[in-house]
Amino acid sequence: MPTAPPPKLTSLSACAGCASKLSQTLLAQVLRHLPAVRHPRLLVDASTADDAGVYRLRPDCALVQTIDFFTPIVDDPYLFGQIAAANALSDVYAMGGRPLTAMNVLVVPTDALPPAVIAAILRGGAAKVSEAGAVVVGGHTIKNVEPIYGLSVTGTVHPKRILTNAAARPGDLLLLTKPLGTGIITTAIKRNLAPLALARRAIASMRQLNRPGALLAERRLVRAATDITGFGLLGHLASMCRASNVAAEINFAQVPTFGPQLVSLIAADCVPGGTRANLKAAESITDWPTLSDARKILLADAQTSGGLLLCVRPRDLAKVQAILKSHRTPAAAVIGHITRSASPRIMVRG
Repeated sequence: MPTAPPPKLTSLSACAGCASKLSQTLLAQVLRHLPAVRHPRLLVDASTADDAGVYRLRPDCALVQTIDFFTPIVDDPYLFGQIAAANALSDVYAMGGRPLTAMNVLVVPTDALPPAVIAAILRGGAAKVSEAGAVVVGGHTIKNVEPIYGLSVTGTVHPKRILTNAAARPGDLLLLTKPLGTGIITTAIKRNLAPLALARRAIASMRQLNRPGALLAERRLVRAATDITGFGLLGHLASMCRASNVAAEINFAQVPTFGPQLVSLIAADCVPGGTRANLKAAESITDWPTLSDARKILLADAQTSGGLLLCVRPRDLAKVQAILKSHRTPAAAVIGHITRSASPRIMVRG
């Protein structure tokens, strides 16, 4: 008797990808109850909402540590593994580091997914870790009704080459390396509404490593950085502005997106809950008097394995864009600049 095919991965999850993160508002309410962590070797902690923690081992070497995992964002298990791994590795690149080791974090409904599907998820993650020049050294698994996969990643960085979200300065150009819209597209994938070509473009972008971050840090071409994931462009930029005591201005016309089809998907209500939470949080810190609702949603869209947001001195722009071009990043767009302000507000024009 033929065996029934396994269910679609996205049908097993209530939320997809980084849209499943706790909102910034709720997370802040939780974290304020925790004691502050202070240690002479701890160079970057959780206080600035940065992408990873950094711990100094020697004067010339520090550890970069992060963990990231989420529920299925696509139905192909191998691609899910690749995207989840690229997303976790991105935190190390956003700090200017190079990944060294990774450990699998895997939660699976063993009654719904056969061993071959589970193995495909892990193979996808391992392939992306290998591409990053790192190694998988183990991991941990548990059973649950909703599948989850990701990595705990350890990397290294020179203590004087760390990229943080707390070093932006007025006059810095804001440069984005991947287009926005993956939250909307993956919600459309889950609902069988995503045009095939659009879905393929988004998946290719999410699979791509943000490895130029390490090289840019080593050459001191970037002042500050963060990667754009579950809190959307506005959420991560707001964290950068708070940590750096600056403000920012964005020109929407220069922001790369996956194109006009996103407007139709937004109209069809392919907007993840995480994006709606981001939008609500952004309204208190963003001035956008002439922006349409669809454009506001795009700027707040919860990205999975999104691009790097880089603060670049104008004199270094050509060198940075040349490196990004050589790495074939999906975008290398100057979307705005950092401004001086007494409060961390974001102005959006266009």
